[in-house]
Amino acid sequence: MRNWSVNEARLKKYPKKFKAWKLEQQLTYGLDKGEKINRKELIKHWLILKDRLGPQRRETVKFLLWS
Repeated sequence: MRNWSVNEARLKKYPKKFKAWKLEQQLTYGLDKGEKINRKELIKHWLILKDRLGPQRRETVKFLLWS
């Protein structure tokens, strides 16, 4: 995943914000070939991510995490 509109080097100085941003990007725009999302990291950042995702995507991820 590459994002041309964000200075990732600057964002990496804040590890929690960077991880939440990266998870949001992966959930919204998809993963690269062979890339996976760590379930524990997703659960850890869920309180931040749930407000940033669209309603349908939020419900789908919520279903997959806690079903």
